[in-house]
Amino acid sequence: MEEFVVLVDQDDQKLGLMEKQQAHIAGLLHRAFSVFVFNSKGELMIQQRAASKYHSPTLWTNTCCSHPRDNETYEQAAHRRLEEEMGFDCELEYKFNFIYKAHLENDLIEHELDHVFIGTFDDEPKLNPDEVMAYRWVELEDLKKDMEKNPQNYTAWFKIIFEHYVSYIEE
Repeated sequence: MEEFVVLVDQDDQKLGLMEKQQAHIAGLLHRAFSVFVFNSKGELMIQQRAASKYHSPTLWTNTCCSHPRDNETYEQAAHRRLEEEMGFDCELEYKFNFIYKAHLENDLIEHELDHVFIGTFDDEPKLNPDEVMAYRWVELEDLKKDMEKNPQNYTAWFKIIFEHYVSYIEE
């Protein structure tokens, strides 16, 4: 099934729809969301992308991220993908949004207006093997150190989003 993303301007005004891979080839700005799920100890759940993903396979990234469908809110999309990728849902709280651009392998470009949500969950996820090959809970400080030491192990967008998230919580 073809997936489409919602193309937008800098003010999140809809410009149209485009097939997801084509939007990433063209580097056009589109809607996206990122979810950070923490446990009650304050550890972040990160996922390792499935080896079959068409970009950034086997890299570690935030709990869940994707794109809202046409006529789907950012929050509805975040709940949908959390269930589809990680096999659970939880209450989510919107935190902030920002625009970023990241160049990936295969000449792909992530150019996204990203809405960031956080949630809390203390159980085991039920991973979708088509999306996720592993997960782990990690302390933010340990994650920051490992990202600095081993940046090649993390997705391009997660490194950017994580930096924005840390700045946000420090304000």
